Amino acid sequence: MTKRQDLWPGVTPPREKLLQQGAKELSDQELLAIYLRTGCRGLHVMELAKNLLDEFGSLHQLLMADFDAMARTKGMGVAKFSQLVAVSELSRRAYLRHLSAENAMLSPQVIREYLQNLLVFREREVFLVLFLDNQHRVIRHEEMFAGTIGHVEVYPREIVRGAMKVNAAALILAHNHPSGRAEPSLMDRKVTEQIIRACQLLEIRVLDHLVVGHGETVSFAERGWI
Repeated sequence: MTKRQDLWPGVTPPREKLLQQGAKELSDQELLAIYLRTGCRGLHVMELAKNLLDEFGSLHQLLMADFDAMARTKGMGVAKFSQLVAVSELSRRAYLRHLSAENAMLSPQVIREYLQNLLVFREREVFLVLFLDNQHRVIRHEEMFAGTIGHVEVYPREIVRGAMKVNAAALILAHNHPSGRAEPSLMDRKVTEQIIRACQLLEIRVLDHLVVGHGETVSFAERGWI
């Protein structure tokens, strides 16, 4: 019988490493290999994981890929594609349900991670709103406006209308910068002020505006701008 270690010459198999050291110590390649479980004829699962990450550039972009794009990589078929789509959706739902059950302002890191997952690799600017109840739990989120690589047109009245539909008491705004730099622009600040003024008429609070870049998120509330 072939020993498991024989399949991983010279290294600790990812599953054993996870059990010994914890999931945080594993690379994206090792975590992906655990999830894929097997490679294919002539291709070890670690090689398959590496090929996928090299092809798509990051784990996030891999999870966002469609079947046609993924199927071009040797070893990927409907079963493995379905597995990856499922785990991505499970992760998204887990974040959202956490925010639906607790005060969102008490979980700032969860919000940042959730928004990074949603927005960081979008090729165009997307403006998203989290609608909150009077206990600051997330009722729903909606990607309200989409624009170009460097600009998105935002209409405060549409945000107010969306808040009224779900009886929201507060909002958290968010948008991405496809350039990768999260530093808010002057226009970002002006639009935020317009939204705040529009919401004040109906006593809806804007709690924060988060700008998502590559690996960083800027909070208007933390800057003292809200």
